[in-house]
Amino acid sequence: MEEARLIRFVAGPDGTVVPDLARKLPGRGLWVAADRASVETAAKKGLFSRAAKAKLQAPADLAQQVEALLRRRVLSSLGLARKAGDLTSGFEKVSAAIVAGKTAWLIEASDGAADGRRKLSAQARKQSRPPRILGVFTASELGLALGLENVIHTAFLAGRAADRWTQDVDRLAGFSPLLPESWREEP
Repeated sequence: MEEARLIRFVAGPDGTVVPDLARKLPGRGLWVAADRASVETAAKKGLFSRAAKAKLQAPADLAQQVEALLRRRVLSSLGLARKAGDLTSGFEKVSAAIVAGKTAWLIEASDGAADGRRKLSAQARKQSRPPRILGVFTASELGLALGLENVIHTAFLAGRAADRWTQDVDRLAGFSPLLPESWREEP
């Protein structure tokens, strides 16, 4: 399995299993598929100890910890992307980016109005390479990460930064759906 689809863990100094999402912590890496079931199985069956050939203790809520860390990492990367000029926000600007074919991701606030989301999604579906859609964060979470108020519609412009960010989002998808369940019922 390619490294982008895995999560690295290391043994902490106290013998606990520590997630290493940035892949920079010292020590021998213990790699697990980036999904909730794999992490829970590895923790329950003592697979971390077996791989490390040492006694390690995996917290019972390790999968929840990984999900929370991935959510935080994805959000903080959005803030950095905004400062680098790789994001655009606001309905009109996002709409223009979609029509121009420059959008890799359409990021919608999970608590935003369905009308604007439907309009942008319809524009996105018309593109030869439609952007992927992410809707796991609320408007206040997006606003806090981006340093803006009332963030409902955001576009991550295509490029290397979007490609790197996509790896973290794909890993997050193994722990929680990228779209709220209620959105699946929308036309």
